[in-house]
Amino acid sequence: MAKKKGGKAKGGNEKKGAKVFKTKCSQCHTVEAGGAHKQGPNLHGFWGRVSGQADGYTFTAANKESGVVWGDKTLFDYLENPKKYIKGTKMVFAGMKKADERQNIIAFLKKSTS
Repeated sequence: MAKKKGGKAKGGNEKKGAKVFKTKCSQCHTVEAGGAHKQGPNLHGFWGRVSGQADGYTFTAANKESGVVWGDKTLFDYLENPKKYIKGTKMVFAGMKKADERQNIIAFLKKSTS
């Protein structure tokens, strides 16, 4: 995870995360309660949920059987390279290599999907 002086994990910036979501994620995902599934599932309520569990969305067996529970660490690692983290996922996104960008999107998603 991204670090700041003192060695503590750096929290993300929600506002910057909203911009990242809009440019890199909103083509395939929505975050509002009752939002539509697109190419990817609606993300509302996914925090703390096991991967592959959004009602009304068809997930790959890889997602359903991964056992991944979405939280800070799992999402941080997943967003770096989704296809490597869950082999067989149909998520086509190549990933976010910048740690601060991933921290920002996590900050945004924590608030916008709860």
